[in-house]
Amino acid sequence: MNYRIIGFVIGRILLVEAALLLLPMAVGLGYGESPVPFLIPMALLAVIGGLLSFRKPAHSALYARDGLAVVALAWIFMSIFGGLPFYISGDIPRFVDCIFETVSGFTTTGATILTEVEPLTRGGLFWRSFTHWVGGMGVLVFVMAILPMGGDGHGMHMLRAEMPGPAPGKLVSRMSDTAKILYGIYLVMTIIEIVLLAAGGMPLYDACIHSFGSAGTGGFSCRNLSVGAYNNPYFDIVIGIFMMLFGVNFNMYYFLLVKRFRDVFRSEELWAYFIIAAVAVGAITVDIVELYDSVGTSLRHAFFQVSSIMTTTGYATVDFNTWPTFSKAILVALMFIGGCAGSTAGGLKVARVVILEKASVGEMRRMLHPNAVPAIRFEGKPLSERNIRGVYLFLAVYMAIFVLSCLLVSLEQMDLVTVFTAVATCINNVGPGLEIVGPMGNFSSFSPFSKLLLSFDMLVGRLEIFPMLLLFAPSIWKRRLAAPQRQADF
Repeated sequence: MNYRIIGFVIGRILLVEAALLLLPMAVGLGYGESPVPFLIPMALLAVIGGLLSFRKPAHSALYARDGLAVVALAWIFMSIFGGLPFYISGDIPRFVDCIFETVSGFTTTGATILTEVEPLTRGGLFWRSFTHWVGGMGVLVFVMAILPMGGDGHGMHMLRAEMPGPAPGKLVSRMSDTAKILYGIYLVMTIIEIVLLAAGGMPLYDACIHSFGSAGTGGFSCRNLSVGAYNNPYFDIVIGIFMMLFGVNFNMYYFLLVKRFRDVFRSEELWAYFIIAAVAVGAITVDIVELYDSVGTSLRHAFFQVSSIMTTTGYATVDFNTWPTFSKAILVALMFIGGCAGSTAGGLKVARVVILEKASVGEMRRMLHPNAVPAIRFEGKPLSERNIRGVYLFLAVYMAIFVLSCLLVSLEQMDLVTVFTAVATCINNVGPGLEIVGPMGNFSSFSPFSKLLLSFDMLVGRLEIFPMLLLFAPSIWKRRLAAPQRQADF
């Protein structure tokens, strides 16, 4: 473990977080609010970050386990310092709640302990949603896009640990250029959504808040009733469409820009993503049509909620907790499926679901024909045993953490649906669940222990499990110089 380079990289990340706090502070000043809640954490971040990154170590090699440690520690520290503005301003009186809210923001989960959000300071509300935008594409990806990190292999190790999906890769030869391309596309799409919402009559502040939530597929709103507070079909359609767009692998947008249309239209994951969404929308529309005055209204609400839950955003136009059981079961299933690999969405990812389906069919064929060696292909390429084993391993560890978390949260003596969906919505980075944690509910009634556990689940889900778990492995902290380690594609 190369402690010095880990400290150096984390120091730079903390400096970037200090700079990010300038934007919500400026918004707060524009509304006549005190800058102190942001100045204090900015000063702490600047001092600590400056001390850690004052001088780059002579030995700057960053291997696989170093990259995993950097990503996990960076997200933890950013969440702790990111919660200070809420605590200092008094927006959230308990620091455990501040940590929960900030982890929920950076991991783009959208779960909240707040019973009402409208009384918060404007700067605080802006920072709360801005964490979605920063965390959506990835904190480390953002840092790599604006600051040089040294060797290109260093960035690849961190990208693998932070980017959602089975096998992230480079779009171009340099990792830093890949990060710039991704964030460039991300920024342009966010600005387009802001413009469209503002053009439809939404106040600019509100348009920024909801665009940050859509882009990061997070779901924090500045209204107690979420998007439903506007009761505007135009807003529902615009936000619903952009949530679906941000749930697509961002590589597809790059391929469109460079006119590699064949790579887009032949993407198995992309087709599966839209087919699953279309089937879910159709089924829910038929199931809820009796609750609303027309098929059009039912279709609009079904599309919005499927888009919101499948992309793990968590916005709501209606209280889907009152929908029929069949519709709620579909939404819970979509929580686990999630969006595409390489998007800002959470969940297992459509790519893994497709690979698991193909691998299962292949195993059944092998049982019927023992001498056959069925080739499993994904996105036009054959999958190695290592790839398939990695997906199975990911699912096994994911289910183990999910079950253990359910058991521990069940000590709260809440109903089973609340416990199950609370853990599901946190580990899949969705936001709302059912019953107490439904779209019009919150997590305020949970104990501090459960809030910290669910915060851990949010980080586990966002960072694809292994970076967080490896922090508890004693061998990762041994100080020795080793050859670069290979990392499995999960």
